Amino acid sequence: MPSRATKIVATLGPASSDPALLEAMIRAGVNVVRLNFSHGKAQDHIDRAELVRAASLRAGREVAIMTDLQGPKIRVGKFADGKVMLEPGQAFVLDASRTELGDTHGVGLDYKELPRDVKGGDVLLLNDGLIVMVVDKVVGAAVHATVKLGGELSNNKGINKQGGGLTAPALTAKDMEDLKTAMALRADYVAVSFPKNATDMELARQLCTVACEGTGHKPGLIAKIERAEAIPELANILKVSDGIMVARGDLAVEVGNASVPGLQKHMIKLARQMDKLVITATQMMESMIVHPVPTRAEVSDVANAVLDGTDAVMLSAETAAGKYPLETVEQMAAICLEAEKTDYDPLDDDFQGTTFNRIDQAIAMGALFTAHHLKAKAIVALTESGSTALWMSRHSVRMPIYALTSQLASQRKMALFRNVRPLLMATSADRDTALTQAEVELKKRGIVQAGDVYAITVGEPMGTPGGSNTLKLCQAR
Repeated sequence: MPSRATKIVATLGPASSDPALLEAMIRAGVNVVRLNFSHGKAQDHIDRAELVRAASLRAGREVAIMTDLQGPKIRVGKFADGKVMLEPGQAFVLDASRTELGDTHGVGLDYKELPRDVKGGDVLLLNDGLIVMVVDKVVGAAVHATVKLGGELSNNKGINKQGGGLTAPALTAKDMEDLKTAMALRADYVAVSFPKNATDMELARQLCTVACEGTGHKPGLIAKIERAEAIPELANILKVSDGIMVARGDLAVEVGNASVPGLQKHMIKLARQMDKLVITATQMMESMIVHPVPTRAEVSDVANAVLDGTDAVMLSAETAAGKYPLETVEQMAAICLEAEKTDYDPLDDDFQGTTFNRIDQAIAMGALFTAHHLKAKAIVALTESGSTALWMSRHSVRMPIYALTSQLASQRKMALFRNVRPLLMATSADRDTALTQAEVELKKRGIVQAGDVYAITVGEPMGTPGGSNTLKLCQAR
């Protein structure tokens, strides 16, 4: 398989739960499998995680598991007939106290706090913005509104407020229980829905720590940026997270579709500058839910995310419920590969005015710079935690980065890092012996041949996370 830098996240669902199909999807290029906690029970997720690990083992490729928390249910209730048709100019009541099923005049709310969050003149967007209402007044628990843009509204569709401002907490009681499940199945990443600020992510980190107490397991935390309030807080959110997801669905509803492409570029750039991960998501290959090939607009969308430097592109319903999950992964992998052939910005520009405060970070950057100018065959990091490989992956280089680690958890976590190929390898506690073992492994895998030059980083004493302090330039024997 050609060397691909951009990683693919695929959501597991009914369409992709066949063991043979899932194995084929991993072979075709899936690097991270997403378990959506909005659907299913705890045991369902544990069973699916075991399915992923088994398929990964058969495919001979370790993948990461990302659990995606549901977050607050900011939704309308249910209708007597399952749905209603709303016309422009029609009066409609969203009533938090309503217990009977909805009709053409109004509906109850799963989100009981809505009457406190809105006032006359506010614009509400329902069902991903397909239905638009203007609030006329709030009377007790009832929000009286006028339909501005009509259409079909069905059970449990989402509600957004234009410009943001809904007070729902990022972590619900269900999420807190689901975090325990995520830790029980040893999820490599946890995606947190609707965080508004750094405090939301810090709380998620604390809950994960409590749930993992005594196990030593530390999942990466991904903040899903889908609220308008999160945009001005982005840098603070990034500081306390391992990465972000550009969740373009709810975000587009709150800030407007036209604002999202610029925000996407800004988020990817800032995440890379802050040495964090970034996933681009939502409707990337939407048409392939029902069609065997993507639209040209979708091809451009995926390619532009790659060119912007995203670590990963994500598939949701396309692989969870679509008719062509395997073909979608194959198409996405091909698009990423083709986009990556485009010339990168000169690496030298990345280091202009850049300072490094840590020895291990300076070693990582030195390896990149030197290998680039020597046109080395590969860059190799002997790493325990994966931090050296992460720093290397924040810069665009044409040569692959191989991360050799003795830690299975680190190998899986690095599956999300752009341009990093994580390999599991037991190494000696003696540095020189470990370097020799590394070259043997690289030659065995066909990564280097006799005469090839490669750069390798290592720490001493061996086995200390964050301890990389040596860069060695080698010519394979």
